[in-house]
Amino acid sequence: MSKRRLRLATLAGLLFVGLSGAAFAAPPAATGLGQAWPNTTDVSANPHWHAYVFVLSGVKYIQVNDQNGNVLGAIGTSNGQFITLPIGAFAQLVTTPQQPAAVTTSAQAAAAPATVYQDDSVQVTATPQTDGTVQLNAVSTRMNAVSTMSCDPVECNNRAQ
Repeated sequence: MSKRRLRLATLAGLLFVGLSGAAFAAPPAATGLGQAWPNTTDVSANPHWHAYVFVLSGVKYIQVNDQNGNVLGAIGTSNGQFITLPIGAFAQLVTTPQQPAAVTTSAQAAAAPATVYQDDSVQVTATPQTDGTVQLNAVSTRMNAVSTMSCDPVECNNRAQ
């Protein structure tokens, strides 16, 4: 092989590696929320669940699906604030720091909460219930860091609200 062809082959290889790295570092999707199998990366921290992250206008949306692709629920979060989105089979069972579940149930946890998604600002857990439903819970990981520090209980409670 000539030196020129070797250089071209090396350059092509480096270009391919550089471009594929950029593709893997792509930002979260801005569309597809509510779909069973959205065209975005599954970022679940647990093989028994699927988690998808979407970002639009500075708001991060996290959707949780079961293993069959059924949408269970979703939350939106920005700057430590959360909102439950009205999508998914168990949307009324989603809890956030600002919102309790919309309905109460007499079902008990059938298993320990499993972390489905976690990043530097939010953690989402899923807890299967004895009636077949799934409770999703979103918390701020930043609040968790604050709550583990030593502080006056009144001050700590005001931060968590």
